[in-house]
Amino acid sequence: MPLAQLLVRLAYRLQTSVRYARVKGFFHKLLIDPRSHRRALFDACMIALVLTSVMLLIYEVRHPLGPWSDAFEAFVVSVFIAEYLLRMWLFNDSHKVLIEHWERAELTGLPFQPAQALWAAARRKLAYMATPMAIIDLLAILPSYRPLRFLRLFLLFRLLKLLRYTRSLNTFGQVMVEKRFELQTLSLFVGSVVMIATLAIYLFEADAPHSKVLTLMDALYWAVITVTTVGYGDIVPVTPEGRVVAMVLVFAGIGVISFATSIVVMAFHEKMRELHDNRVYAAVERQRNITLVCGFGRIGQVLAQRLAAAGDAFVIVDRQAESVEQARRLGYLAIAGDATDGALLASLGLGRQARRILCLTHDDVSNVYITLTARQAAPDILIVSRANKAETVKKLTQAGATHVVRPYEVVARMAAEFIGQPVAFDALYDVVTRAAGVHLEPLGVHAGDWLEQQRIGEIPFGGHRLLLFGVIRAQEAATTDRQARYNLNGRHFYFNPGPDFLLRAGDILMLFGYQTSLSLFREFVSRGWKRTKAKP
Repeated sequence: MPLAQLLVRLAYRLQTSVRYARVKGFFHKLLIDPRSHRRALFDACMIALVLTSVMLLIYEVRHPLGPWSDAFEAFVVSVFIAEYLLRMWLFNDSHKVLIEHWERAELTGLPFQPAQALWAAARRKLAYMATPMAIIDLLAILPSYRPLRFLRLFLLFRLLKLLRYTRSLNTFGQVMVEKRFELQTLSLFVGSVVMIATLAIYLFEADAPHSKVLTLMDALYWAVITVTTVGYGDIVPVTPEGRVVAMVLVFAGIGVISFATSIVVMAFHEKMRELHDNRVYAAVERQRNITLVCGFGRIGQVLAQRLAAAGDAFVIVDRQAESVEQARRLGYLAIAGDATDGALLASLGLGRQARRILCLTHDDVSNVYITLTARQAAPDILIVSRANKAETVKKLTQAGATHVVRPYEVVARMAAEFIGQPVAFDALYDVVTRAAGVHLEPLGVHAGDWLEQQRIGEIPFGGHRLLLFGVIRAQEAATTDRQARYNLNGRHFYFNPGPDFLLRAGDILMLFGYQTSLSLFREFVSRGWKRTKAKP
């Protein structure tokens, strides 16, 4: 088989190989993906390995450690080499380059040149080897070469590897790269000022009596020390002209430091949002069954407080930076962004870690778009949406909302209840706000539970200081008796059912009571209590 056909067949096999994609994905999460918890563990191990190897190499300069130190150094170098090769492998897909050249040749009718395709793939790898961090990785291996002792100077490059594993240091390096134009302009200005000051102080001080500026090197040293406002005082101008140069240089140094500080501060301020976002993404990757809360207004704040009190994992998404900062001050995971952006929701684990999304923005149009985006991305996700206007309810339902809530209508109905029966209103308000410690909690009836096939009158709610508010049941399992029921989004709600009401698997009991009573009743049901044991 010709070499060209062999290379192309191998490239297509890699392109369609699930195992190859899985292995590469594993190492991508381990070495590159900033949101992966695997990378966090790997970075911590590499930091420990780098620091240990550096300390041993420094200690070994005056204190021989024996053969075990050589074995440890060989292990460290092996890890560094393996990491270097893996990063080079992950940098790009060489088989895609071969496929690209092959398909281009087939399209144009020109002969396929395997040497040209291989050289194009090699150039991509050489491009990686020329990156600063790849050079540092390569130089970090050299200190282990024992015969050339001067290579121990490259020991510093092992410490520079910490830039890769420590995200804060890595961010500092990224800021320097992104602001290279401003820093280059500043460096050019500083270099010009230092050169002018060096020549001026040399001309004025070189021939002056008792002057310590004897050479251009002395003048350069003095100019650098002065422009940085350090001023050791070992070289001091003795002529009036030299002192004028010193004063001008001090003011120039203050300006340089202020300019450099402003560049770095502004760059970090721009980078801070990205750092916060990456932290949120990483936290989401480690969670399961997360709730996305879109909107941190008055309703979102109350809901977030309830979720936090219940210990549920959730992430807040809001367009307003002030709302996001408020959520972060309260200790919540929050990210600034547009919840209608499908890419943002996907980054927050929509359909994977996130199984519920709450659309609570004050804008009905935004809630509709969020609902559409979420339903399209995750058909099985639970979507609860807020509607401020009555005409929006149907739109949200058609967009895919599982439940639609109209908070202003609820408040209006409660206000009407207050006008008619203020005592009942106060009781309902205490339950809703949990001001009196009373909770309204659901309790599901599962197949095989003791509650299944039990009648309401046979369950000792009163003995546990609980009050049954109602039962929610699927429409297909609805009873045919005369029990009063209400339609509830594809289900029936039985308010205060009678003692003969028979429970079935899939029913949901809505219970009023204190948290302690509710917890004890759940434990009571889970033990499989039987009615015969309660009889004297």
